[in-house]
Amino acid sequence: MRVGLHLGYWAAGPPEGAAHAVELADEAGLDSVWTAEAYGSDAFTPLAWWGSLTSRVRLGTGIAQLSARTPTATAMAALTLDHLSGGRVVLGLGASGPQVVEGWYGRPYPRPLERTREYVDIVRQVLRREGPVRAQGRHYRLPLDGEGTTGEGKALRATVHPRRPDLPIHLAAQGPRNVALAAEIADGWLPAFFSPRLDGWAREQLARGFANRSPDLSPVQRFEVNASLPVAVGTDVESAADRVRPHLALYIGGMGSERSNFHREAVERLGYEAACAEVRRRWVAGDREGAARAVPTELVLDVALAGRPEQLRDQLATWRGTVVTGVLLQLPPAAVPAVVDALAGRAVDGPAPAG
Repeated sequence: MRVGLHLGYWAAGPPEGAAHAVELADEAGLDSVWTAEAYGSDAFTPLAWWGSLTSRVRLGTGIAQLSARTPTATAMAALTLDHLSGGRVVLGLGASGPQVVEGWYGRPYPRPLERTREYVDIVRQVLRREGPVRAQGRHYRLPLDGEGTTGEGKALRATVHPRRPDLPIHLAAQGPRNVALAAEIADGWLPAFFSPRLDGWAREQLARGFANRSPDLSPVQRFEVNASLPVAVGTDVESAADRVRPHLALYIGGMGSERSNFHREAVERLGYEAACAEVRRRWVAGDREGAARAVPTELVLDVALAGRPEQLRDQLATWRGTVVTGVLLQLPPAAVPAVVDALAGRAVDGPAPAG
């Protein structure tokens, strides 16, 4: 099972020590480094900046939001960085949610699966460069014509020859139809808030998508499942879990709306409906600390690694043999050396880092 580093998106500013953490990931033999975006820092710029310090790790967007860029703009960014990095890019895409899509990007959210299908098709057309890019979907039309246009649009082919026409595309997905779509049209799935307990459920959804997969895509045997996995080292499970609870509380209680929160739905799928309702209630009331305290330790251990170094290794072992082919460790950059050593079975000296 591969191990990667997920740096996420920024809070108030660039995370201290991120560049060193990325260099360490490259030197330590980790498989990949990933960045994300919400409505602040973007995914591509940090990946290119920090990625320039590396020579081996794969560089992934986890995720680049569909509504942030047109499909052709996303394809341009991916193929450009793939050339500059020597063919190491993994393009992770996701639909995000209605609050961000309609509130930040000013784009309509409905029909996200249909929109994703059209988007990926256009990106693949750009990367394969077999001819001018054309699309006549509900959401994307190339060339654009009709009312409000000049009528002078021309179907174009990328001037740059992509380094890899089969540059891998991974989709972030939570619900069953989204997971099946990833298996049908993408090269990988990026789950969040996943648990080994969901292995059977995940295999069922993926099988549905694989049944409709085009033979033009990479073989099913090469399909990747890279799960984001929060990690915290502590003197015991509870103290380490306390470092993960605020992260889970944010996504359960503060992301999305009352009607639409795909992260909360993923956690509820594990059987934590009551806990999610309590976290949400406290978060909406402005009690952030109370919302974090309402996250059960059992939930933390379902979707994260928390504890002493040897406990982290034992917890990670439960992921082996599942549908997951790789885990993307989510932790502060300062904690990366200790966690890498812990998972490798090396001694961790000094106090446990915040993580």
